[in-house]
Amino acid sequence: MPRYVIREMVERVSWLSPVDYEVLGFFESHDIVTSPKVLAANIDYDRQYVSKRCQKLLSNGLLEQPEAGLYQLSELGRGFLAGEVDVEVIEDANGE
Repeated sequence: MPRYVIREMVERVSWLSPVDYEVLGFFESHDIVTSPKVLAANIDYDRQYVSKRCQKLLSNGLLEQPEAGLYQLSELGRGFLAGEVDVEVIEDANGE
C-alpha cells in the first residue's frame, strides 16, 4: 500500500502519531469526506486505531465531521499542512 507523504514539510508536533500524518496526508491528497473504515483501507492501518486517531484530530481541530461517522480536513488542518499555522497552535490544541 502506498504511504501518503505530506507535500509540505511540516514541523513535528509532539502529540501527533505516525498514523496522524498518514491521515492528514491522505486528506491533503484527496479532498473528500470519508469514514475511518475507508480511510484505514487506503492507508493500511487498523480501522479501530484510525477511528480513534480521527477522533483525536477532530477534537484538536485538524479534522471536522460534517456528518456522524465521516471526516474531512478542516481549515486549521489545511493551514497546518500548508505551513501557514504556527506549530505552537497545534501543540497547544492538544486538550488531553
